[in-house]
Amino acid sequence: MANKKTVLVIDDDPDIIDSIKVILESSGFAVATAMSGQEGIDVALSAKPDLILCDMMMERIDAGSKVAEELKKNKSFSAPIFLLSSIGDATATNIEIDKLGFNGVFQKPVNPEQLISTIKKSLGI
Repeated sequence: MANKKTVLVIDDDPDIIDSIKVILESSGFAVATAMSGQEGIDVALSAKPDLILCDMMMERIDAGSKVAEELKKNKSFSAPIFLLSSIGDATATNIEIDKLGFNGVFQKPVNPEQLISTIKKSLGI
């Protein structure tokens, strides 16, 4: 991948960030990280990642949906945003995640093959 796609990982758990970063980098992606909702918004708007993985429950229970909402309001931002959550499957079953601003959901712990496959499909690579 000569022109690496960048994925922003927003999560308040450094172990989650580290493990996802290893998975993504070993598959040829560049990775940016943020450990809070506000930091994630700031990094997203400055780094312009190709895709975002965002935890739902950080400094507030709904922090992830607030990140998605803020970014979707910004007309210059169009990257897909995926929910990362330990309650991802339950959330996807009970709530229309697209109404929260997400393009999809990943259940923690993340399945590496599914993560890479879904990201590649979403980015058209």
